[in-house]
Amino acid sequence: MPQPKAGSLKDPDIAGLFFFNDDPEKIFVDLREIGHGSFGAVYFARNIVNKEIVAIKKMSYNGKQANEKWQDIIKEVKFLRQLKHRHVIDYKGCYLREHTAWLVMEYCLGSASDIVEVHKKPLKEIEIAAICHDALEGLAYLHTQGKIHRDIKAGNILLTENGTVKLADFGSASLISPANSFVGTPYWMAPEVILAMDEGQYDGKSDVWSMGITCIELAERKPPLFNMNAMSALYHIAQNDPPTLAGGEWSDSFRHFVDSCLAKLPCDRPSSSDILKHHFLEGTGPSSVIIDLIQRTKDAVRELDNLQYRRMKKILMVDVIEGENSSNGPTSDDFTTDDSSQDDDNIDSSTSKSSSMTSQHSMPSSNLSSKSSSQSSLQGISTDDSASTFHREHSDWSLPQRSSYYSNVHPNKPSNSSINRMEAGANNFATIRTTHLVTKQMKDHEHANDMKEQFTGYKRMRKTHQKQLQQNETKFQTEMEEHKQRLDKEYDNLRQKFLVEMEKIRKMQSSDQEKMTRNNLGLEKKLIKQISTSHDTEKKTFSTMQKKEYKVNKEQMKKEIDGSTPKKERDDMVRTHKDRLLQRQKEAEGGLEKRHKDSMEFEIRKFRRRKLVQYHQKEEEHLAEELSKRQAQLEMEHAMLLRHHSGTQDLEYRQLQTLQKLRDDHLKKQHLTEHDNQREYNALEEQNLRKKHLLEHKQQPRSLKQKEVLIRKQFHEAVQTQRRQYKALKEHILQNTPKNEQKAVVKKLKEEQVRKLNILGEQYEASIAEMLQQQNMRLDDSQEMEAQQLKQRLQQELELLMAYQSKIKMQTEAQHQRERRQLEERVSLRRALLEQKMDDERSKLIAERKDKIHSSKTRQERDLEDFDHETSDMGMSPVEVAQASLDATYNDDVSSLRGSMISLTASSSSFSFSSQT
Repeated sequence: MPQPKAGSLKDPDIAGLFFFNDDPEKIFVDLREIGHGSFGAVYFARNIVNKEIVAIKKMSYNGKQANEKWQDIIKEVKFLRQLKHRHVIDYKGCYLREHTAWLVMEYCLGSASDIVEVHKKPLKEIEIAAICHDALEGLAYLHTQGKIHRDIKAGNILLTENGTVKLADFGSASLISPANSFVGTPYWMAPEVILAMDEGQYDGKSDVWSMGITCIELAERKPPLFNMNAMSALYHIAQNDPPTLAGGEWSDSFRHFVDSCLAKLPCDRPSSSDILKHHFLEGTGPSSVIIDLIQRTKDAVRELDNLQYRRMKKILMVDVIEGENSSNGPTSDDFTTDDSSQDDDNIDSSTSKSSSMTSQHSMPSSNLSSKSSSQSSLQGISTDDSASTFHREHSDWSLPQRSSYYSNVHPNKPSNSSINRMEAGANNFATIRTTHLVTKQMKDHEHANDMKEQFTGYKRMRKTHQKQLQQNETKFQTEMEEHKQRLDKEYDNLRQKFLVEMEKIRKMQSSDQEKMTRNNLGLEKKLIKQISTSHDTEKKTFSTMQKKEYKVNKEQMKKEIDGSTPKKERDDMVRTHKDRLLQRQKEAEGGLEKRHKDSMEFEIRKFRRRKLVQYHQKEEEHLAEELSKRQAQLEMEHAMLLRHHSGTQDLEYRQLQTLQKLRDDHLKKQHLTEHDNQREYNALEEQNLRKKHLLEHKQQPRSLKQKEVLIRKQFHEAVQTQRRQYKALKEHILQNTPKNEQKAVVKKLKEEQVRKLNILGEQYEASIAEMLQQQNMRLDDSQEMEAQQLKQRLQQELELLMAYQSKIKMQTEAQHQRERRQLEERVSLRRALLEQKMDDERSKLIAERKDKIHSSKTRQERDLEDFDHETSDMGMSPVEVAQASLDATYNDDVSSLRGSMISLTASSSSFSFSSQT
């Protein structure tokens, strides 16, 4: 779903986050720019409705990447609206005006890093414990809400007037836990956050690591690896052992607390809730510890600013006096005071007059680099205890010029009323940041922006690389799923096709069997009919023959009877013979009928057994056909599975090769970018050193002039001493010398004085030359040594970066080999499983073939046994029936029937009355 246009409030959920109907310019007045964040400027302001002091961060969401900026604003506002805790900065609201969001926040006094910067020394252990305890309570609250801060450092831990610790800067925070984004400030990042650029996730324990680094920052004034390039530091953090507290009189409890926070593995690191129970935090002092620390910091800031002011006033007075007395005015060393030399110890040597007299109307700037972010702070307001300051994005705030009246310093002393008026305005701000710190950050602002932009570009590149990899992985996963679906569909279609073919074969076989059964029934009926017809014919023939024989026998009987036989006796004999012939004929007909019935049953049993055997043969043919077809289908299935395996294997290798090539390209681009960034960093460091050396050369004449003035003063004193000695010697000699010799003596003394003055002048010139030579040599040697040290350090960082890149490259190659090996193992295992599956299916088919054949034979044998048993029950010999069904050829059932009829005729014709004759 596409994201809405920047500034769009059509979504009621988004519209509810902002006050878009109110004009913030009419609500907030006295806006003063106090810093810059990564999204815009930060202002001090007053709410005319409730008279509340607030901080406003103006964030523009037009121009390049407008939608991304708008989404970041929505994310930060949503995050802040969900927070309400004593140790989390308060959110006041967000207004929209002309493509700019006015994010109104609580106004705090300053940050923990400001205190370290002002005092130029670490905090006390009890102060660190008090600050960490309250900050961890705020973190524990965030983590219980399922959120991650992701940018914990001293610059983001703010302090209020009443000593309350506040967590600020939620521009990098995550609304969900775990997260997998590469976000934060490099020197404070946890290893798992750095590794999240490529893979992995992290949770709230990453904030605990940052808290451990913050403890080292408060204890040593700088976080570990602070003098190293930010991107080189990332490699150190991710691959080296965790940092520890350096030397110092720190307690074992504090050291153990830091070591617990900086456990390399997140699983070994305590959560924010658990670390609050550490004995280092259990003994935290009362809240007055932080209040006293804030008050001491305020006093130190006030003293430093006053010293700077006095120094600038004296310099201006010297310039005025020198201007008025340029011809015969006093030397500059007359105005060199102890105060100014003391001031030099409290300010940076590179701070010049012009930078100290910056106009109040100059554009304030902030150091957005990760280095200066730990040294930034806020101004506060001392009107009441509840007033506090809001911390800007990435903790880099600049202040309004508290000593703004410096910019309007006049050679003449300003009036008391104007000073009082300006001081009253300046005292509205209670700050723990010196003017020098603000000025320094203004000077470093451009460099910081460049470094931040460089690092932001690096993070954007890594994020783009990660996104491309994820897109390719998603694409390949989708492609693989589609490929598998296509193969599964093809395989299922083939299986379905085979099922249809087998069903078709079974239907054809069933149809053939039904047809064969019907045909057998028809043939059996036809056979019965033919046999019945034959028997009827035979029966008629037999009846005719019996009648003829009866008539012949009757006539023959009559002929055989003697005519002398009485008629009654003769009639009795004829009747008896006639009854006997009829009885014999009746018995012959009964025998014929029995033979016909037996013959009919025998032929039917023989016919049925023959058809049963033929049916069994057909079943065997059908079974052989089915099994042969199943074998062919199985071979085709296996061929398809092998082809699918080969295609899937090629696709997997191609996808892995593409991913690894993309990863290699990303790694090459990343290493090239890191090299370029390191070289830019080296060039910038060398350029800054050259500027410093040029400034030292530029400032050297002033120092040499002061020393030359001192030597000239000594020379002047020596000359005056010689003159006094010459005058005394002259007076002494003239008192003891005759008047006529005085002129020569005076001349000689004069020459001697001139000679000694010339020697003294030569000594003066030699001292000046020697001093100049020594200063130049000392400066040159110092600068050369400094340049050499910088060159060695930068070269060491570059070599270290190359070593880490080589290590990363080797790890990537090892990962690629491991992925290829794992893929080969998966492919080999899948091929083995496929072959095992095919062997199982072949074995199953063989077992199924054997089982079906055995079942068919068993059933057929049982059918034949049942048939033979029925045959025996019918009084026939199963062997004779079986033999008769096998001996004859029964291709033509009609000829079979005809053969049977011949056999029956022969048997019936053999039956006659000849035995009676």
